[in-house]
Amino acid sequence: MSNGGGGIWGPAIGGGVIGALLTGIVGYAMVPKLVGPEAIRAALIANPEMLIDASNALKDRQYAPVLAANRIAIETPFASSWKGAAKPEVTLVEFYDYACGYCRKSIPDIERLLAEDKGLRVVFRELPILGPNSVAAARVALAASKAGKFASFHDALYAEGAPTPVGIAAVAGRFGLPPAPASAEYEAELKRNFQLAGQLGATGTPLFVIGDRVINAAVGYDALKAAVADARARKS
Repeated sequence: MSNGGGGIWGPAIGGGVIGALLTGIVGYAMVPKLVGPEAIRAALIANPEMLIDASNALKDRQYAPVLAANRIAIETPFASSWKGAAKPEVTLVEFYDYACGYCRKSIPDIERLLAEDKGLRVVFRELPILGPNSVAAARVALAASKAGKFASFHDALYAEGAPTPVGIAAVAGRFGLPPAPASAEYEAELKRNFQLAGQLGATGTPLFVIGDRVINAAVGYDALKAAVADARARKS
């Protein structure tokens, strides 16, 4: 299913997060003896972003081994399935589904980032989880990618609306592509994307990977920009 929320609250309630919060709470309360359930509650009420930050830090550590082992596979695009810098300073990877409304909602944010940041590359990975039309659209997108036409096809298919057999065939025809391409290479790419997304804890689309950050939600321009800035800072 598609994913519009971060899903952070459930995983955040655990001993690891409480431990991560204690340092901040001590600084907030200034009296160590007050650090206890009431102090934690008061600090969270006053500073709810502390829980979000701690949860993000835990998730970053959780997926660090997966990212380290699969960085090249995740960030290397399939054929021409990318936009932006040919020699990127930072790579943003999006696992997406053409039928996902939250992926569609993220398009302006991604385009704005690309327009503003000439050192950014966005790699698009097909993750068709919402049914047969999603799978059909993904296969034609991979064919467009092999033909060196991904960016234009990608924009045109989104402009067509939610993927349908008629719409997919119409856009494919405009680009000289078969409406139902069959290729072992495409199936292998889809399988690999599902495996990678599974290892990254995907619960839906979009799933973003930016540096050491895994974001499974349509979080908006500001959050994506901040993750790009953090990834760039870690490289310098």
